[in-house]
Amino acid sequence: MGHGNVVVDANGKRAIPRTVWMLGLVSLFMDLSSELIHSLLPIFLVSGLGASVLAVGVIEGVAEATALIVKVFSGAISDALGRRKGLLLAGYGLAALSKPLFPLAHSVGTVFAARFIDRIGKGIRGAPRDALVADVTPPEIRGAAFGLRQSMDTLGAVLGPGLAVVLMWVFADIRHVLWFAVVPGVIAMALLFWGVREVRPEIARPGGFRSPIRWNMAGGFGVAYWRVVAIGAVFTLARFSEAFLILRGQDMGLSAVWAPAVLIVMSLFFTLSAYPAGWLSDRVPRTAVLAVGLILLVLADLALAATGGGVLALLAGAALWGLHMGFSQGILAAMVADTTPVGLKGTAFGIFNLASGLCMLLASVLAGWLWQVWGPAATFLLGAVFAVLALLGLAVPVGRSKVV
Repeated sequence: MGHGNVVVDANGKRAIPRTVWMLGLVSLFMDLSSELIHSLLPIFLVSGLGASVLAVGVIEGVAEATALIVKVFSGAISDALGRRKGLLLAGYGLAALSKPLFPLAHSVGTVFAARFIDRIGKGIRGAPRDALVADVTPPEIRGAAFGLRQSMDTLGAVLGPGLAVVLMWVFADIRHVLWFAVVPGVIAMALLFWGVREVRPEIARPGGFRSPIRWNMAGGFGVAYWRVVAIGAVFTLARFSEAFLILRGQDMGLSAVWAPAVLIVMSLFFTLSAYPAGWLSDRVPRTAVLAVGLILLVLADLALAATGGGVLALLAGAALWGLHMGFSQGILAAMVADTTPVGLKGTAFGIFNLASGLCMLLASVLAGWLWQVWGPAATFLLGAVFAVLALLGLAVPVGRSKVV
């Protein structure tokens, strides 16, 4: 596979290709746009449109599950086409087109449609974007290239809620602020269209598109893999949408101006912990690192369930939630790779993501129902129970396949 023109820096080392930097900027601006909206959307739904917390759970659950499930197939489609940029334009384009629908929305149904379209776009672009990074980057600096793109994406996730706080302080009207999300979405599309160059077209895979989930071959997986899937599924049940963190902030007395600060704290701690946790998992058993992530999630849930802790407990819970993300997001993926042979990794990740998507839907709907019937403390306490169950599942040894 070609890597385009290889660039070296002043020290003679291979530099990260321009395409990766441009993809990083595209990710930064689109995530800034999306997180600006996401940090205000739960309050807009509940306070502005009169939605129930259960409705928020359904919307968020369907949205996030859709992104995970669509992502399963988009990478295989890009392999069959031999091209990536067309799918990137489609995915980012859908996300950009959805942005004006949020401030224009006067019903919960419109918000649901906009969120659904936005997440379909995320699912379409995710795998082809990562594949393009791999296409244009020499193997010896591929880790740095992926790290750079992820870092720029996460920076957008910090800047989006931060901008939301500033704009809410200036305008004090959620609809007005939501319009500002359109601008970085348009910038992202312009950068993608004019700034991202694809390597020469690859020949489409013989036979065209093949589903990444080949159920007839799934029987070849060992017990270790299915334990990882089970642990990941229970973990996802414990990890409902971050929209409930924002609603908890409002419930604890944060105004609409300051509610996005919860996501800022969470994203900062996620950013600070993700690389060290991944580095550590290469040197100690991955299950030990994941266990730390689950313990952090239990502590986060307990802090967020506390009724008398006030804003400090809320921010501590958000920080712990971000740390748990850093100690789990990449670890489970590595465990999937560890327990499956080379020729079946696409199917393995497809089944894992499908299970995670379905559990994310169930988790968010259940979280919304519990909040509505028993109150917010019940939602976070049940999350802690599921995290403990996943932690107990780690007590069953998860080995590595001989063929990785």
